[in-house]
Amino acid sequence: MTEFEVMYINETDSTNCWLREHVSDGNVAVVADYQTAGRGCGANGWESERGKNLLFSVLIHPGWVRAGEQFFLSMAVSNAIRRTLDFYLLPRSEVKWPNDIYVGDGKMCGILIENKLQGNCIKDCIMGIGVNVNQRSFRNDAPNPVSMVQVAGGSEFDREHVLNRVLQEFADILDHWDPAVIGREYRQHLYRRNGFHAYTDSAGTFMAEMVDVEDDGHLVLCDESGLYRRYAFKEVRFMS
Repeated sequence: MTEFEVMYINETDSTNCWLREHVSDGNVAVVADYQTAGRGCGANGWESERGKNLLFSVLIHPGWVRAGEQFFLSMAVSNAIRRTLDFYLLPRSEVKWPNDIYVGDGKMCGILIENKLQGNCIKDCIMGIGVNVNQRSFRNDAPNPVSMVQVAGGSEFDREHVLNRVLQEFADILDHWDPAVIGREYRQHLYRRNGFHAYTDSAGTFMAEMVDVEDDGHLVLCDESGLYRRYAFKEVRFMS
């Protein structure tokens, strides 16, 4: 059975960086009260009030996962966090492609994954995870952050309990690794998976419905003219 060693630190630039610099073996989760340079994908920042949210990174060594199958790791951790949020919250959570976790139209969790290859397989995988837990207000220009405490109507959550639940769910997925099951669960809970919605790409804004997220992570849309469009991450953006 998969077990995680959990380390707690007060402050760091980012938990992903801390893990990469200090740990190389074992399944390890490092949790920080505060990140001075927490980030989302690309150049995006991640706002978190000190001591209020769950900021952690997980290191695993999934040598059974081939390089071409690495998006299943993103699906797997997204499923684990979504299951955790559904355990605590009445409103159902969804996965906004590729791996943001939404409740309604608010972003509750962001995930940043860094893989290190050895040959054709994944040697090391570091997953940086930020869950908005007990923060009641957000001050930066992120358009739609939301926290567990806001959705729950003001009742705060035990962050360590939430962490343990995430690790439990993730360990269960790893121990029963089945790409078909992982992919099916992920696709069943995609944000805006039904109906036509607005998207924008390099050519402009258009209406389309979601067709699929492929095993390698590409998003497939069908626009109102019946044209199928296939996108890698950052090539298309959801519109509000």
